[in-house]
Amino acid sequence: MNRLIYAILPLALALSGCSKSENGTLKRLVEIEEAAPSGQGTGAAIPVSLPKIAYVYDYGYRLPADRIPELQRKHADLCEKQGPQICRILEMSQSGAEGDYAAGSLTLAVAAPRARSFGAELGKLAGGTGGKEISSAITGEDLSKQIVDTEARLRARTLLRDRLMEILASRKGTVAELVEAERGVAQVNEEIDQAQSWLAEMQGRVDFSRVNLRYEAGGPSGGGFMAPIRGAMGSVGAILGMLFAAIIIALTVLIPLGLIGWTFRAGWRRLRGIRTGTQATGEETGEETDAVT
Repeated sequence: MNRLIYAILPLALALSGCSKSENGTLKRLVEIEEAAPSGQGTGAAIPVSLPKIAYVYDYGYRLPADRIPELQRKHADLCEKQGPQICRILEMSQSGAEGDYAAGSLTLAVAAPRARSFGAELGKLAGGTGGKEISSAITGEDLSKQIVDTEARLRARTLLRDRLMEILASRKGTVAELVEAERGVAQVNEEIDQAQSWLAEMQGRVDFSRVNLRYEAGGPSGGGFMAPIRGAMGSVGAILGMLFAAIIIALTVLIPLGLIGWTFRAGWRRLRGIRTGTQATGEETGEETDAVT
């Protein structure tokens, strides 16, 4: 095994400068590593990995507007009591609280084995606060293939880095080859860090399910006579705002145009006055000449 690995080390060093050759060398290194005996008998059982699924739970509650902050706090307190290893608060917001209008949201990260039972506890708290669960959904994204691919890439790049480090430690080769090996190590380390980051992010989504909670008030009315009136009153502000905006735009455009037009008109009238005065003076001069004659 060791002889085979050291036999391909010069090839790995010579081909580390270009990505195509590096991938070929890397593939060969991985093949040799996978072909190595694992120390177990041929009858050893093949390990089977379970699917790695990232779940997202969505719950919607309807309750009186003045009870939304109370229920939101209870849900947040329930999460904090579980500890950061079980539940974490990611986001919390609230809006409205005018009359019957109010809304809020709370986003939690709950340990995957506890996520579903935790949702049932959230529903019990909502019922005790006068709320009602109006919607619920569970979605899942299978990240198994992405995680396996990232782990394989991480192992391969780590193997290549170790081989290049062995070459640098042995100091065998020309100066140009050693410099090229150092560059290869830096590039491989960057790829390893990126792969580790991706792997940690995906594993975190699998280990901690996302729980989205949405709170809504009962609404101003269920319909009837007052519904269109409330809608019209709510639109008055927008209509007035658009009207004033149109007036401002019109004044911004018309005032400069009006000044330009007034300037041209004043200049034209003045020019016509000068011409009229010149013609009148010429006519008077002609009449005096005729009289003298």
